[in-house]
Parts: sequence; C-alpha cells; structure tokens
Amino acid sequence: MATAVEDSAAELLLRAAALVPLERYALAALVLAAAFLYRFLELHVLGDLLRGLRGGRVALTFHPDSQVYHRVAAKCRSLHGRYLATPWLASPHLQTLFLGIWGIPPSVTYRRQLYTVRDGGTIALDWLLASDREAADGSSCDGTISSDDSTPIVVVVPGLTSDSTYVKHLVFSMVSNGWNVVVGNHRGLGGISITSDCFYNGGWTEDIREVVNYLHQKYPEAPLFTVGTSLGANILVKYLGEEGESTPVAGAASICSPWDLLVTSRFISRKLVQRCYDKALAIGLKGYAKLHQPVLARLANWEAITSSRSTREFDHHATCVVAKYETVDTFYRKCSCANYIGNVSVPLLCISALDDPLCTREAIPWDECRANKNIVLATTPNGGHLGFFQGLTAGRLWWVKPVSEFFSALHDSPCMHRQKIQEHGLQSSMESSIDKGPYVNLMEDGMVAAVTNEDTNIHDSLDKRTVSEMEGSDGMINVQQNGSTSVLQDESHSAVKNTNSSEDNVAPAQGLVGSQEQRKELSTDKIRDAIAPVKKSINQLIRSQGRSVWWLAYIAVVTSWPLLGALGFFLYRKKFRNSLPAKRLLRG
Repeated sequence: MATAVEDSAAELLLRAAALVPLERYALAALVLAAAFLYRFLELHVLGDLLRGLRGGRVALTFHPDSQVYHRVAAKCRSLHGRYLATPWLASPHLQTLFLGIWGIPPSVTYRRQLYTVRDGGTIALDWLLASDREAADGSSCDGTISSDDSTPIVVVVPGLTSDSTYVKHLVFSMVSNGWNVVVGNHRGLGGISITSDCFYNGGWTEDIREVVNYLHQKYPEAPLFTVGTSLGANILVKYLGEEGESTPVAGAASICSPWDLLVTSRFISRKLVQRCYDKALAIGLKGYAKLHQPVLARLANWEAITSSRSTREFDHHATCVVAKYETVDTFYRKCSCANYIGNVSVPLLCISALDDPLCTREAIPWDECRANKNIVLATTPNGGHLGFFQGLTAGRLWWVKPVSEFFSALHDSPCMHRQKIQEHGLQSSMESSIDKGPYVNLMEDGMVAAVTNEDTNIHDSLDKRTVSEMEGSDGMINVQQNGSTSVLQDESHSAVKNTNSSEDNVAPAQGLVGSQEQRKELSTDKIRDAIAPVKKSINQLIRSQGRSVWWLAYIAVVTSWPLLGALGFFLYRKKFRNSLPAKRLLRG
C-alpha cells in the first residue's frame, strides 16, 4: 500500500514537472550558468553599478614622513582619484586575456642596439627617442643622443615575454612627454640568440645593472628612470635593493610585481583558473627554451624540460640547474624582491591590483613598503594583471598615466635620487636597525641620547688624530702616501744631532718623557671632561627628585606596615599567646 502511494507521488511530481514549459528550464539553466561564470570569472559589473560607475578608489600606502609622497605623489591626480574598468572587461581574467591577445597597442617603431655584457651575453636595447616623435610630425631627426643631452631616459624592464603590448603603451606615453625610452629585452628574447651559458630568470639582476651603468656612463647628464612590469618589476626592485644608494637611477616604478615568488607559485597552483594560467606560462617558457635548445640541452635535461607542465616543474628542470640553485623553493626565496624592500633608496612607485589573477595580494609587503620613506604603494580593487583598461574602447591603460605623472613630478622636485659611492657593503635588509645605536649618552640636562657606531668611529678617528699631532710635536711626522707610511725627523732634531753628539742620546729620552707626561695629562683631562657632565646630571637628578624619593619612601612604609604587622603576628603567634595577661592569670 505504501509503495503504491510512493509511486503515485513520484508520478505526480513527474507530471507536474512535465507541465512546466521548456523555456522556463532553459531560463533557469542560463541563470545558473551566469551565476557560475560571474563567480568563476570574478566579474564586478554589479559592484561598478552599485558605485554609480565611479570605479574603485586608489588606496595609497606610505610612510607618514615620506617626502616622496608629500612632494611627488601628492601632485599626481591619478593616484588620488578612482579607477573604472572598461564595462565589457569588468573582470581580471578578461582584462588579462584581452591584454595578451589584442590590447590595441599604439604604433611604435624602435631603433635596435645590440649590447654585449661582460659574460658574453647579448641584450637587445630597443630605443624610441623624443626626436623620433617630432620626426613623425615632419621635423628632421638623426636618431642619435649627444653625450651632454639632459633629456631624461626611461629604462623599461619588461615581463616574462619581454616586449609586449603594454610596454608600447608606456613607451608611447613617455615619448609624447618629450622623454627618451629604451626597452631592455631579456636574454634570448626579442629575436636575439643566446651567446653565453647564462639565461635570465626572476632574480637575475646583472643585466639591468650593466645596462644602467652603461647608460649612465654614456649619458651622464641625462637622469635615468626605470620601470619594471610583472617579473621585470621583481628584477628591478631586487636590483634597487641590492644597490642601495650607489645606483645611478633617479626614480623607479614597479607595476604588478609578484613580490614573493614562493607565495605566487603556490597561489597559481591553488585554484582551477589559476592552474590554467600556470599551464599557459609553462607553455611560454617551453617555447622560450625551444628557441635556444642547442645551448639549454647541453646544460640541463632537455627531455625533462619539454615534459614540464607547470612553471615550478620548468624551474626545477631548467632554472635551478642552469642558475645552480639547490631547490625551487630556495630559488624563489632568494630571488623574491620583498626581501630587498628595506634597502631601496630610490623614490619608487608601486602599483598593484588586488584582483590580480597571477600576482596575489597575499604577497604584497604592506608593512615593508610603509616603513620605507622612499616607497609609495598604490593599490586598486580591480585591474587584472597589467590590464587596467579604461574607456569604452579599452584604448588606454590606467597605470601608464600615474607613472608618467610620478616621473614628471619627481624630475621637478628635490627628491630625485643622486648616486652615492659607498665604501662599505650594503646593509642587509634582514639586519636590525637597532644595531645602529647600541650605546646611550647622558646629556647635561639629564636627557638620554643614542650614540651610533658612526659616532664612535668619529671619536676614534679624532683620538688617533690627536695622538698623531702629539707625535708630530715630539719631532716625528707621519706622512702617508699610496698606502705606505714613512717617518721623517724634524729639522730641529737633525740639527741638534749634527751639532752636538753628546746631547744626541739625552734629547730623545727627554722628549720621550715629556711626551709621556703630556699624554697622561691629556688622558686625565679627557677623563675629567667625560665625567663632568655625568656628575652634573646626577646632581641635578638628585636635587630635582630628592623630595619625590622621600615621599615614595614614606608612602611605602605607611602602606606596607599593616601587612608587615600581620605577617609578624602570624609568624610569632605562639610567643604572643604565651605573653597574654589572661594566660598568666590562668597559670596563677
């Protein structure tokens, strides 16, 4: 009976479902598919509509006392506005794919220069001069730069595939502002063969170092600015951290940097859509390897390289073998630019999108950027990876304008970096800044001030200088030339030695005794001078704090007396009981 009822209920449901038109089912399927795609593609059309199509606000992260922000970034209108993506590209994945497939780049014609580095490798430098832009308008142009030309030069460090669509947007914008631009293609890219056993990777900074030094030596009057995009941004920031104050770069910009290669590697292997990007990047890397198979097959296992299905596998079989890293994680950790943020001494603008499908927001070093006064970090809610398309026709990239404004304001400000030659090695980014001031000095007014190691070195040098002056007063002069020291006798000593041989053995002894007495007196005076301010400050502290100390002692005695009385009564309660009058009366 129950089975019959159940069958009848199932039949009723099927009949009811059959009564629903097929159009309703198709509509429901479309709604579910749209919801899935909206979630899968991370569309933000509804969010843009709720914000009134104004776009998301640009968030800035910087040090409160940063002169780079107050004098440079504060003048950039794009950094204090909003970014609205192209409506039909309202997705980080759509923006990234559209940039790689189409991108609508401006028409740019480069002048190529082949530069050979010290290890024999060849780099293609693609130039576009401001005079080329003027020549396109009808004026004459010889295509050269004089050595005394002061026109700023922008050096572009491209991403994984070297010169791309987005690079042409940047080049065209900077040349339109009257600046010269050179794109430094990575080794083996740009149609250039590998001419040495060195391949570029995410942490290879030797090429950008040589190119920057070469340009600075050839055009010493031209300020150098650098822009790094994607993997090139990681290389650029790492280079700036390695060089510190000694780099000739006047200003820099980092666009969509991966920051931490280890975190980024784990991110792109986490979800389905990220794994698609990972496979696409691996295919591109294998294509790069096939271009240079004769060299790479001699250095690594070619079969393992061609069978790589992810960037991590490619780095394991190719990058770590050629660059001699122990493991892939070691390579990622050592080559991540986040480790070098603290040493960056150049005004640096960093731009990242929080919805970047390749370089996750989890790798952004927020605190490190906030602690460095030379860095301004700009983040937008949307933009994808290097996309940032604007307008209905997607003809502009938003990040190009902030970079242009930042460089123009920096060029007109005193914050532009000047190269400083350092005698000592760079301080590591992992080294604590507390080590710079391990000592304290008690001032005459009772205040405590830090004394750095540099101050102690200065005092040591002054003491050495005083000793040398004392030795000079005794008739001995130290002359230092080309690292060698020679001792010369004073003319008076030589005259005495030549005129009176009997006094020859006595005068030096007397001079030595006199010099020792002078040294003792000088050291005693130094000790007195050093102790005097300490004594004075201690006396001031005693006079000013004496009354407070007595009040504290009085309060301590008054407040602790009941506790001490109770404790004494508890410890000696038997003696107190035996000494009570009632006990004596009972005994009597």
